[in-house]
Amino acid sequence: MIVQELIFYAFSLVMIFAAVAVITVRNPVYAVLFLVLAFFSAAGIWMLLEAEFLAIILIVVYVGAVMVLFLFVVMMLDINLVPLKEGFIRYLPVAVLVALAMAAELLMVLWSKGRFGAEMFPVPMPNPADYSNTRELGELLYTNYLLPFEIAGVVLLVAILAAVALTLRTRPGVRKQNPAEQVRARREESVRLVKMKPEKPNGA
Repeated sequence: MIVQELIFYAFSLVMIFAAVAVITVRNPVYAVLFLVLAFFSAAGIWMLLEAEFLAIILIVVYVGAVMVLFLFVVMMLDINLVPLKEGFIRYLPVAVLVALAMAAELLMVLWSKGRFGAEMFPVPMPNPADYSNTRELGELLYTNYLLPFEIAGVVLLVAILAAVALTLRTRPGVRKQNPAEQVRARREESVRLVKMKPEKPNGA
């Protein structure tokens, strides 16, 4: 038990450090890499909770696909951070007030009695060898949490449609293809035959 607690605290400290680094580092590439480290730490904690399926999905899907995609996008875009920092001083008072309000809410939750502790969250009993957390997760997802699951699917669909609409919007200075005009193109508009007189070779 002591070794398990030490591993939990080690993963927790690494995850907190990585999460803070995500929002504090200046280089966006480093921020993505710290986010990958936070995901790995969360996967380690889920392994301690015997949620192997969630841990593997977090590494394979988010670290192996989504974060790699983010990393390539951030590196290819070459984001100019100067315009992003222009309004920092102007919005600093509002940001400080929001941060203080969020910190006060977190402290109220942490200091409230009866919500945290070993009595409220005991160490789970080890599961038998034939236990499948994948099946257990599927049963909970499609029974007790079916409505939130469907709502999340609709929200993701709307997000995909919004991303496509933002990509296809008309912007000045951007070259855009029109597939309808390309399909209606005729040979006379694309190919031009030019007749030229033959030239004599040099020295003839």
